[in-house]
Amino acid sequence: MSALEKYSSYKDSGVEWLGNVPQHWEVVKLKYLMYEKKKVHNITLNCGSISFGKVVYKDDEKIPHSTKKAYQVVENGNFLVNPLNLNYDLKSLRIALSDLNVVVSSGYIVLDVLREINKTYLNYLLHRFDVAFMKTLGAGVRQTLNYTDISECELVEPPKEEQTKIANFLNEKTAQIDEAIKQKEKLISLLKERRQVLIHKAVTQGLNPTVKMKDSDIKWIGEIPNHWETTRFRYLFSFSKGLNITKENLQDKGMPCVNYGEIHSKYGFEVSPDKHNLKCVNEKYLKFSRKSILSYGDFVFADTSEDIDGSGNFTYLNSDKLTFAGYHTVITRAIKKINPRFFAYLFDSDNFRNQVRRKVKGVKVYSITNSILKDILIWIPPMLEQNSIVEELDIETEKIDKVLSFQENEITRLKEYKSSLIDSCVTGKVKVL
Repeated sequence: MSALEKYSSYKDSGVEWLGNVPQHWEVVKLKYLMYEKKKVHNITLNCGSISFGKVVYKDDEKIPHSTKKAYQVVENGNFLVNPLNLNYDLKSLRIALSDLNVVVSSGYIVLDVLREINKTYLNYLLHRFDVAFMKTLGAGVRQTLNYTDISECELVEPPKEEQTKIANFLNEKTAQIDEAIKQKEKLISLLKERRQVLIHKAVTQGLNPTVKMKDSDIKWIGEIPNHWETTRFRYLFSFSKGLNITKENLQDKGMPCVNYGEIHSKYGFEVSPDKHNLKCVNEKYLKFSRKSILSYGDFVFADTSEDIDGSGNFTYLNSDKLTFAGYHTVITRAIKKINPRFFAYLFDSDNFRNQVRRKVKGVKVYSITNSILKDILIWIPPMLEQNSIVEELDIETEKIDKVLSFQENEITRLKEYKSSLIDSCVTGKVKVL
């Protein structure tokens, strides 16, 4: 981006998120560029919605006929704005230029242009407006906007020729960035597959390739070493529940507490309050909720998931520091001597996860109950083998995890560069030739 030139002269736009803009560009209110279309209904069209700055089809089968009748039409070339719940999902783009003819919820705002303007350029500009300014309008208790709220907001309008150059340039460059991201995502997927194969082989076959094998009696696992035991989850672990609290009970100081959201998003596999920044709860729970306190090696399963893949997500406490399990969690504690890290690898394997996924039920939310976990089949090597397998997997998975982390950081940098490039071009900080 440093290779791009700047314009010869700039002026103060008077708009904080725009900053200085080229001298010959116009600063204009949104209402002079776009108008809100009158709501029109057409039940024959597919349902749609916004997803990450694009208009996409929704599953019509999940929309009741009576609800769809009230949906409004958005046509190819219209702009769709999601003005609802601005305090949530802050990273997702909430404005999109539609290339579909669909019907959407009446809560959306449907816009079209009032005068000749390059819609692709305008789409890039509105994405920047969305991220830099529109979401701030929903701060505090106000989470929903209407057309009047955004109509007075100021945008910037370059000459038409420059709009076209900017749109074409960004189309080309963002496509290149998206392709680079796609390739890195493919690599990440392959690395994760390799990690799963590595774990699967170690936790089902051990480290000795010449060991005598036997049928595990578990169809999708096949054979395991002859001297390993198989049992049900209930015979190796006891069960308890996390604290009966809500987000409002969490605080910055007190007793560390791991909750189901953190298991899904941050601290899957293992958690340690010594190195992870956990939220806390009041120390009064030490007196009244001792069954929700974790000890080293205890496992915490999220008891709900928004998708099948997340069913069975867990963490184990890799620390001696007293820690609570929070809301929507199931605690399992070994009743025999085990290496908890071996079982963390086992629980992280598809062999274990697939058993859970076959048993969970739900539509939008999938519940993982005690009875589901209790009935899962698990296999147990002797303690010395558990330790050896853990040592080997720690070494090999660390190598993969380092590459994964590097690639994920690269994707983050590419996304940041893409965002910065769009911002600089649509607001005139750099000149597209």
